[in-house]
Amino acid sequence: MVHYWAFTKLPLGALLEDCVFQDLILKAALDGLDILLAQNAQHRRCKLKVLDLQLATGTNFWNVWAGAPSNDSEMPSEEPEDTPRRIQMENGPHSRSAVKHQPLTSVEVLTDLWFEETPSDVLLTFLIERVKQMKALPTLCCRKVAFLQPLPQLHILGDILKTVQLDSVQEVEIHGKWDLHSLNPIAPYFAQMGHLQTLFLCEVILGCKDCGKNCNVEQLLAQFTSQFLSLHQLQHLFLDSACLPRGCLIRLLTRLPSPLLTLSLTDCVLLDEDLTYLSLCPCTSLLRTLVLCGVFRPSSSYAFLPGLLEIVSTTLMHLNLAGCGIQDPDLRALQNALGRCSQLVTLVLCGNSVSWDVLQELLQHTPPQCKFLELPVPLHCYVGPQGMLDMDALLPVMEELMVILMPNGVNSVEFCNHRGSNRTSHAILIQMDS
Repeated sequence: MVHYWAFTKLPLGALLEDCVFQDLILKAALDGLDILLAQNAQHRRCKLKVLDLQLATGTNFWNVWAGAPSNDSEMPSEEPEDTPRRIQMENGPHSRSAVKHQPLTSVEVLTDLWFEETPSDVLLTFLIERVKQMKALPTLCCRKVAFLQPLPQLHILGDILKTVQLDSVQEVEIHGKWDLHSLNPIAPYFAQMGHLQTLFLCEVILGCKDCGKNCNVEQLLAQFTSQFLSLHQLQHLFLDSACLPRGCLIRLLTRLPSPLLTLSLTDCVLLDEDLTYLSLCPCTSLLRTLVLCGVFRPSSSYAFLPGLLEIVSTTLMHLNLAGCGIQDPDLRALQNALGRCSQLVTLVLCGNSVSWDVLQELLQHTPPQCKFLELPVPLHCYVGPQGMLDMDALLPVMEELMVILMPNGVNSVEFCNHRGSNRTSHAILIQMDS
C-alpha cells in the first residue's frame, strides 16, 4: 500500500485502531517506506506525501476513501489522477514531472514519538536503525513527543529530532530521574516548539544528583528555564513527583511569557515561599484548573490560598486539593473565597482531615453551579487507634448530604475507596444534576 498508494495521504493509524496485529502491519508499512526512501526519485505510481500513523483521530478509514463525509477536514478526497492535474494547473507545465521525481525525504510521517533507550515502539526502532545505518529519515510531524529515561544515545536522539517539525509539537512529556545536567541538552528543542501547549514533567530533579564542585545549580537552572521564554502558546503545566529545590518553581513560573490555563502540582513538596508566589505570579492569574495534591508539609501555611482563589474567581472551573493536610481552620479560611468562584464546576478535597461540622459549612458556601464534589470522609467516621472506617457512622452522613443538597438538584452520593484502606484513599463522591 505504501509503495503504490495512489493518493497523497495514507491514514494508516485509522486503519490500525481496531486491529489485533498493529505492530506487524506497522512494520510492513515502514518496510514500504524504507523502499521509497532508498530510491533517488519517487516511484512513478506513488503519489504518497503523508503517512499518517496517528491513532484515535476520529477518522473512519473506509468512509474517507469511499467518498463519505469525514470529521477529519485535512483528509484528502481526490481521485488518483486529480492531484497531479491540479498541481500542474497551479504550478505550470513542468509540475507533473516535478511530482514524479520529488526527493523522497519529502514524505511526511504524522505520529507521536516516545524516546526511550530500549524502544518498544516499532517506529522508534525503525528511526534508530536508519540513523545507525546513516540512511535518510522521513520528515516527522508530531503532536506529542515524550522522553523516557534512559534515552537513546544523545547523537541518535539529536539526529531524529532534527527531522521533526518542532513547530508542530503541541505536547511534551518527560519521565524519569532527570536532573539539570541531562535536561539541558534537550531543552533547546523546547524553545523551537512555538505551538507547545502542554508540558508534563514527572519525577524530574530541577537540581543536580551529584552536587560536586562542577555543579553550579543556579547557572544550570537559568540555562534550562531560559528555553521557556519563547513558549507563548503554553497553557497546561504538570509537575508530578518532581524535586523542586528552593526557588526552582518561582524561577520556572517567572519565565513563562503567557498565563496558564492549567497548573497541576502533584507530590511535589514545596516551601512556603514557593506556595506564596503562586498568588503573585502573572502566569496564574487566569487559571481554569488548579491541582495542588501532596505539595504541603505538616508545617506549611495555607495563607496564600484564599488570595489565589480570589484572583482566579472568575475563571477557575476545577480545583483539586486532595491529600493536602487541610484541617478545619484551613478549610474555614477558604470558604468565602470558594463561594466567590463563580465558574467552579469540580471541587476535590478528599484525603484531608476535616470534621462533619466544617463540611456542612463548606456546602453552604459552595457555588450552586458546582456539579461534582469529592469530599473527605468526616473524622468521626473513623474509630480505634488504626483509624478504621466505621460504615455505620458513614451511612447517616451520606443520607444527610442527600437532604442538604436536595435544593441544588443532587443526583447521587456515593462512597469511593480509591487506592487502599487508609483515610487518604476514602472519598464521598457527589454528583449534581447537569
